[in-house]
Amino acid sequence: MKNQLKTLFAAVLCLLFCSVTANAITDKLPDIIIENSQMRLVISPDGKARSLIHKPSGQECLDTNADLPVCAITQYRPYDNENFLMFPAKPRTFPSNKVERIGDTLRVEFEDTYDIAYIPMHITDDYIHFTLDRIDYRIEDFGVKRKTEIDEFTLMQLPVRKRENFGEWLNVIWDNDVAVNLLATSPCTRIDAFQQKEAINLYAGLDFQVKLFHAGAALITTSKDRLLSCIDRLERDYNMPLGVESRRRQEYPYSYYELRDVTTDNIDEHIEYARKGGFKTIVIYYVDFAESCGHYPWRKEYPNGMKDLKEITDKIYKAGMIPGLHLHYSKVGRNDPYLLGEEPDTRLNRVRNFTLARPADSTSTVLYIEENPEGTQMEKDRTLLQIGKELVLYTGYTSTPPYQLTGCTRGVGGSVPRNYEKGEKFGLLDVDDWPLFVRIDQNTGLQKEVSKRLGEIYAGAGFKFVYFDGAEDVPMPYWYNVSRSQLSVYEELNPSPLYAEGALKSHYGWHILSRGNAFDIFPPERIRPAMKKYTARAARQIAKDFTSVNFGWVNYLAPSEKTIGMQPDMYEYICSRALAWNSPISLVGNLKEIRKHPRSDDNLLVISWWEDAKLKGAFSEEQKEALKNLDQEYTILKNKKGGYELYPCEQITTDAEGPVRAFVFERDGKTCIVYWHMSGSGEIQLDADKRLIRLTDAFGKRVSVRQKDGKLILPAAGRLFLDIDLPRAEATALFRNSIGLSGK
Repeated sequence: MKNQLKTLFAAVLCLLFCSVTANAITDKLPDIIIENSQMRLVISPDGKARSLIHKPSGQECLDTNADLPVCAITQYRPYDNENFLMFPAKPRTFPSNKVERIGDTLRVEFEDTYDIAYIPMHITDDYIHFTLDRIDYRIEDFGVKRKTEIDEFTLMQLPVRKRENFGEWLNVIWDNDVAVNLLATSPCTRIDAFQQKEAINLYAGLDFQVKLFHAGAALITTSKDRLLSCIDRLERDYNMPLGVESRRRQEYPYSYYELRDVTTDNIDEHIEYARKGGFKTIVIYYVDFAESCGHYPWRKEYPNGMKDLKEITDKIYKAGMIPGLHLHYSKVGRNDPYLLGEEPDTRLNRVRNFTLARPADSTSTVLYIEENPEGTQMEKDRTLLQIGKELVLYTGYTSTPPYQLTGCTRGVGGSVPRNYEKGEKFGLLDVDDWPLFVRIDQNTGLQKEVSKRLGEIYAGAGFKFVYFDGAEDVPMPYWYNVSRSQLSVYEELNPSPLYAEGALKSHYGWHILSRGNAFDIFPPERIRPAMKKYTARAARQIAKDFTSVNFGWVNYLAPSEKTIGMQPDMYEYICSRALAWNSPISLVGNLKEIRKHPRSDDNLLVISWWEDAKLKGAFSEEQKEALKNLDQEYTILKNKKGGYELYPCEQITTDAEGPVRAFVFERDGKTCIVYWHMSGSGEIQLDADKRLIRLTDAFGKRVSVRQKDGKLILPAAGRLFLDIDLPRAEATALFRNSIGLSGK
């Protein structure tokens, strides 16, 4: 104990002396200035970020009052012998306290450690790139010293002043003048941001469990209008997916029709509906042609395999549309050969490990284990164990000694029950929450195997874009494995996708997923509140990342006893907001529902007009801003010249008031009511002077009106437009009082 105290005292004196000496030395050293034609970054010799100037505007981009070290080392506990005698056993960060520039390399030292980091820079007019090349270690000639571990390394962190926009996905702070972006050039670099009162600390770091050396990050400080061009240059220089090029493609805002239950027998009918909806792209969900994900064996509906799938995609191309693939890729199906048979694959992810406390024979239904299983998975169908190459399901456990997994079903999926010795290690498989799949261990070669198969399907059928579904189905760390698994597939896709969407975003994935995710389907009666709460909010948020969101997936349901079905106004609401953000929509092509919905022609016409108006840039930026008001309804009409006109409207019926659905707006100085029968057809008796009204279809063609017993008889089926030469309130009251329907 006495010797330990002496050692501790000597270490404290040494640290104090080194600190005083270091401060005296760094006070005399010049600032480190790193600059290109767009920016000037100033780092003090004691390792702090002091200034970041955007040269063209002269604006200071940092919170200069922040005392933030540019680099740091994190250890999950102090590892140096004298340090762990002084500090508690918890993660500790050692900030940079000395920085020198040697040519285009930064030499960095750290407080309370003996590490020296060397960070080469690549300086261009578009960006400045940083990477950790090596770490040297100085060993004192006293004390118990050895080279210590590094768990995390802060490659660069900057306290950037807040501006109007912060794109959390891309990690960029910007307004109309300046953009400051700290982004990874490798999926192995961890990017994050931390909110402060006056600034957002942009962070780029490295993790020893992923990759500590030769993964990098780039700093871009430029004008907002120049940002994407700088990122494009960076992507090309570092062989990254070309996310900027994808966002600039003319196909970028194309909406898609997603096939359901497609075969070579019904693809022509699907294509006809897609054409009516104005869609330029069509998506095939892999579950239509494959029995499972993993090996992707062909379904019986595809007896000729790839030949049948190619026949479908060829027809899509012939119709002037582009085929895309909706896939699962980071997991394998419970019904896939990877999990079926006598020897299921052992490269699947485990979420918990156990050790047999007693031997178990091939008939044991209770497994005695060393570990307390308290809190382990008990959700139905997710209690799947793998012991060697045997799969076992349990139904319960004990959380007091002797610990047990009980109610075990042995030899699941055709695997072979075996005898096991005490001490046998086994694990709980990572069954997802569907629970139709088991997630892949991303540290094995299984993901690459699956990716190659998908690449063969993609190229063989001629797909041109993808939806990465199930992107959340990877093990931790998510910031790495989400992008890592997507990149594994992306690199097998030839040609590279025109664009891609996905279910979960991680920073590096910005370059892969050039369009944001779709949301799962919402019921017709809840479309508006769901759009307000999720999709439109996501669009506003993701626009800060220079990206659009998919205003889908939009379901297609016909009216039934359970629902009023999807109606034209619902599609107008969705498509108008998509146009406001220059975003795509996606329509789920439920063939049976489309066939039986009496308003399918109206629904598809509405979609096609909004899609066409979006792609033609028919509306001004001011009109697009107006469309972002989520409480205002709009309808779109074509004028005599074929151009599109936008009309704010208001719903004047409710779902409970009967099968007629109606909206009122003003057109050419008259009140106009657009109405239709939601589930069939009938008639409306309107008590009005015929000279006051004019009835037309969506194309402006006059529709005849009968008279009976002094009243006008209006047909009620597909969408019609009733011009009434009366004030809005009077016309609305007249129509509402006339909604007594007859007929079917």
